[in-house]
Amino acid sequence: MIRLIVGLGNPGDKYARTRHNVGAWLLSKLADQQGLSFRAEPKFFGQIASMPLPEAQICWLLIPSTFMNESGRSVQAFANFYKIQPEEILVAHDELDFPAGIIRLKAGGGHGGHNGLRDLIQRLGSSEFYRLRMGIDHPGNRDQVISYVLSEPSLHEKNQLNQVIEQTLPIIPDIIAGQFDRAFRYLHN
Repeated sequence: MIRLIVGLGNPGDKYARTRHNVGAWLLSKLADQQGLSFRAEPKFFGQIASMPLPEAQICWLLIPSTFMNESGRSVQAFANFYKIQPEEILVAHDELDFPAGIIRLKAGGGHGGHNGLRDLIQRLGSSEFYRLRMGIDHPGNRDQVISYVLSEPSLHEKNQLNQVIEQTLPIIPDIIAGQFDRAFRYLHN
């Protein structure tokens, strides 16, 4: 079962509409769909919301207010406080290896050069959390990656990203409930 969903991004208006923030976009849409509001929680270095589940349980939503390369600071503080294990965490993040509009669920693994994931793995002491890898495409040249992820997607790409977020929202309850096989089939077809 997933007890915490994290949407990675960078804080502030300057970055709000950039490719690097698609994880935070997903959480914002999920909160809107569920009628939830985020509130700042300084001790967790982020914005949090709680999503009620059946049987009086809760799934927490967290958007770190740290910069991407310090995302683990927020997640570590939250997970330690609520005693959430890495395998109970789902992290939504941008993925250069997939075209815009593709989303994949993954259990565990390395950071693949993603600084947010690198910091999470280091601070949690584990890579055994789930990931929603949201394709943003690759600029084609390694030297352009930083400026690419920190820039706004084209209107066409943004439409693709919004569409895949909308298509992903209905499967989130299955992921939270631990029905990963069903979620894999849904997202990978």
